[in-house]
Amino acid sequence: MKKFLFLALAALTLGSYTACADNDRPISVDQLPQKAQQFIKQHFPKEKIAFAKQERDFMEITYEVVFTSSSKVEFTKDGNWKEVDCKYSTVPVAIIPAQIKNYVSQHYPDTSVVQIDRDKRDYEVKLTNGLELTFDLKFNLIDIDD
Repeated sequence: MKKFLFLALAALTLGSYTACADNDRPISVDQLPQKAQQFIKQHFPKEKIAFAKQERDFMEITYEVVFTSSSKVEFTKDGNWKEVDCKYSTVPVAIIPAQIKNYVSQHYPDTSVVQIDRDKRDYEVKLTNGLELTFDLKFNLIDIDD
């Protein structure tokens, strides 16, 4: 009986914690980290911002900015870009690391990058032809997905 009560209490506690973990709240652009604000001004100067929000997942805080063109940028808590997704346009060339830019232009000259995502392990790049390329942190191609 004690085991059952302990398991029930543990499940209830975990359920309550999980319910509180997904905590998104709208914010104004000036509440973004300074680095994120500068990134937007530099790479998306003509875009109008539809909304910005802060996302809290367990111990991680991230920020998301969505433009009226449906493009979006996700930032880490420090204001470094995490993902740039340009649904109806292309990712600004200055954002793409030179090694990835060179690889794409050499192997897929008629395509452009529409999404780039980076994390602690790799870079994922989506091209206009639908291919998704994955590079390690040393910019070696490690996967191609269509």
